[in-house]
Amino acid sequence: MAIQKQGSAEWKGSLKRGKGVVSTESGALKDNPYGFNTRFEDQPGTNPEELIGAAHASCYSMALSMILGQSDLEPESIKTEATVTLDQDDSGFYVSKVALKTVARIPGADQQAFEKAANDAKEGCPISRLLNADITLEATLEG
Repeated sequence: MAIQKQGSAEWKGSLKRGKGVVSTESGALKDNPYGFNTRFEDQPGTNPEELIGAAHASCYSMALSMILGQSDLEPESIKTEATVTLDQDDSGFYVSKVALKTVARIPGADQQAFEKAANDAKEGCPISRLLNADITLEATLEG
């Protein structure tokens, strides 16, 4: 079964002075601005790395929930941050690393089961599988 979802972007102008908007088919993002200044100068708006981070964090959290459910564990909460690192070499810019940091509250879970589920989710989440970057994980079980 293949599922297709769509995101789109429109760019107008040169790299440094141009501007763009990014949208999703679902309407969750609608003409959100992005540009050189939002990517490299911390101006308001989004950028590709932050969107990848949000996609990875949300996908990972869902994958972890699924894997926990296979062991009859239901999380009260899973909070995940994905920090995407943009580096530059002689060939240009590239994403070199994604650092996942997750904190979960899971009644009945022990540390060993949690760590196994957390690492299985890191390896198996569709966005992890998509990315060729070095993906690290810091997983914390609360309570």
